[in-house]
Amino acid sequence: MRRERVGKGAGSGEPSALASDPRPRRRRAGAFIGRGTWRPASVGGETVGNNRTSWGRTLAMLLAAGLVQCAGCKNKEAQPTAASVTVETSAITVSTESDGIHMHTRAAEFLLRPSGYLQASLQSAGQMLTLEDPGKEAGQQLIAGRAEVRDLIFDLTHAKVAEATGKLGRVGKHLDVPGTSASTGLEEILTIEVYDDSPTMALLSAALRNAGRKDVVLDSISLQRHRLNAQRSDWRAAPHEMWSFFGSSLNWGKDDVLRVPAKFSQENPFGAPVEVQGDLGRVGGGIPVVAFWTLSVGEAIGHIETLPLVLSIPVETTRDQRVLASVRLPANRKLKTGDVYSTPRTFLAVYKGDYYEPLSLWSNAVEREGLTRPRNNEENYAVSWCGWGYESEVTPKQMLGTIPKLKELGIHWATLDDRWFDNYGDWKPRKDTFADDAIQNMARDFHAQGINVQLWWLPLAVEDGHNGYGGHKFVVSEVVREHPDWLALDKNGKPARMTRNLATLCPAVPEVQAYYKGLTERFIRDWGFDGHKLDNVYATPPCYNPKHHHKSPLDSVYAMGEVYKTIFETTRALKPNSVTQSCPCGTPPSLAWFRYMDQAVTADPVGSVQVRRRIKMYKALLGPRAAIYGDHVELTRISGAGDKEEDLGDDFASTLGTGGVLGTKFTWPEYGPQLKNVYLKPGKEAHWKKWIALYNEKMLSKGNFLDLYVYGYDSPEAYAIEKDGKMFYAFYAPEKPMKVLKQKSPEGIWKGELELRGLAAGKNYRIMDYVNKTAYGVVTGPTAKLKAEFSENLLLEATPAPAEAKR
Repeated sequence: MRRERVGKGAGSGEPSALASDPRPRRRRAGAFIGRGTWRPASVGGETVGNNRTSWGRTLAMLLAAGLVQCAGCKNKEAQPTAASVTVETSAITVSTESDGIHMHTRAAEFLLRPSGYLQASLQSAGQMLTLEDPGKEAGQQLIAGRAEVRDLIFDLTHAKVAEATGKLGRVGKHLDVPGTSASTGLEEILTIEVYDDSPTMALLSAALRNAGRKDVVLDSISLQRHRLNAQRSDWRAAPHEMWSFFGSSLNWGKDDVLRVPAKFSQENPFGAPVEVQGDLGRVGGGIPVVAFWTLSVGEAIGHIETLPLVLSIPVETTRDQRVLASVRLPANRKLKTGDVYSTPRTFLAVYKGDYYEPLSLWSNAVEREGLTRPRNNEENYAVSWCGWGYESEVTPKQMLGTIPKLKELGIHWATLDDRWFDNYGDWKPRKDTFADDAIQNMARDFHAQGINVQLWWLPLAVEDGHNGYGGHKFVVSEVVREHPDWLALDKNGKPARMTRNLATLCPAVPEVQAYYKGLTERFIRDWGFDGHKLDNVYATPPCYNPKHHHKSPLDSVYAMGEVYKTIFETTRALKPNSVTQSCPCGTPPSLAWFRYMDQAVTADPVGSVQVRRRIKMYKALLGPRAAIYGDHVELTRISGAGDKEEDLGDDFASTLGTGGVLGTKFTWPEYGPQLKNVYLKPGKEAHWKKWIALYNEKMLSKGNFLDLYVYGYDSPEAYAIEKDGKMFYAFYAPEKPMKVLKQKSPEGIWKGELELRGLAAGKNYRIMDYVNKTAYGVVTGPTAKLKAEFSENLLLEATPAPAEAKR
């Protein structure tokens, strides 16, 4: 393994500090126990093991597990000749300057300061751009024995550099920096890895060893502490004036994209359930990414482990309006002499753009770590109608009665929504609405008319006789009576609660996983359904059931994804053209399961703006051609709340223009005044028919979503999609006046000059408003200016035109 000097630059004459490093190289979050067994990192108050080995013993265990490479080891198998091997080396340079250790990539610079603060800068047009304003801020915070450890000192002169060998790239640099705390006896190795294939992302982790004679109670550790200031990239802005994205699942309808206010504080927990008021009970899960950006530069932090680790990324503004952020890990671990605590790998990314960029970077990283994106099939992009317009008392007659209108509109997917079942857990049809074989007959009748059907349900939820939801009082489900030992239990030995205050089957139990495979086979093979609408999908609570013999109560949190993987893969095996949709109602999705669906959904958006933001979010997470269901169009305008909510929206443009899949929940024929808001009356029908036909003609959901506009700064709000050699643009007037507008406009109206980006340089394009069939003339790439005035939205198609075409 080639070593590299960390000195004070070329010609400094400083001696190398790089002896052979005996310390362990961390590849995954967690601690190593016994004979090389790996366990997930300590989260949510649980320990990671009781490793009392020395550093040398730890290295030996890693070697035994095959997790590190020995520079002097020889493979007994035949080796390639030197002539046949091309050794690729990293282009990343590492040097020590007066302010710390610099790691330079082709696109960014990462600076580790003596305080342990990791600072990121983006290389752009010969400049280094950053939001960092570290001041005296330390890069990490240790809480031990309920007190902050203030004497942790890093020794940058004895830093070790080696070639990185992880999954994020073929080559890169690995930096280990030692640190010590005299007051606690803790020794630390702070590790940074940067890969040539991901030049704007740095991974940071830490290993803490108790080298003292007394036990140390490690309460928590905060890594990736950052102090951000928008003025570092825009002198006209206040320090807090930057936009932000929060991947945390906190509450139904809460904005996850927002401009940071002067006074702001948000904890952003991830992994486990988050309690909320009302009968929803709990949400939680989330994508472990928090991002900030201005027009010229952005930064994001989070972790890249493939498990839904229980941690938080707190964000707050200070009195001087700076923005503080960090990744906080609850350790709650007693370290005896020789014990080692290893953190997960956190990341720091620097970029230009909005939240799309860091989410795409993160998604690519976890894909390389093993979470592969699902492939879409043709049916994932089909317009879908949902029976929720009839709400919970829907009947087969109402569902089937809609068929003539579905066929007339060109819709060939339907969804049987919530409350067709007798109870959560058993998932058998209600006798009062779907008696005998009514549900199978309904699926058969839809198929006879060329229409596929999805089924609504909620995995892992079971009724145990307590609580209720939506007027339904919970009973004790059969599966609970027959298998009470399958229940997840809380610390007090009572059933652990998930969303809707339901009890939970523990997904870490093999018999539970088999049970959900069997349910999936019943719904798809036996009943004839063509896919699922998995709804109210958030997080699974920790399980303390002693009969499960968990290594950690968080085994249930980590195993949630296995159940969703089973459902998805079983469904695909039975019906390759099925649709599996997962809906984290009103929040971002979860790392636990977001790879085990083939149709994401904007998840009960509150208005049009959340539709557009979430489609962009999912295009970053799942790929620029991913199928993203825009949810019921009726949700694009909501009046009232609770029992008085009225869904009145008809904004198909927010889904079509951003590359989403259209959806609706209209009722037809007329069933009386109680359904008047969603009844497809003749006046509405023409509008629905126009937009569904337009969607089916353009199929922009299959196009290549391009991140060409910065949310919050480019005005008006804009999106671009490339498809079949053409460019499609969508512009949306602000719903209310914003400071970023150059001109004041009344709500819903925009007038000014548009920028059409991403056109081929020197090539002519004919511009058409493809909704209203209005021609805008010919423009020339790569960036064209176009004067326009529009209300609500403007959708444009740019078609290549001959060179002699008149402008």
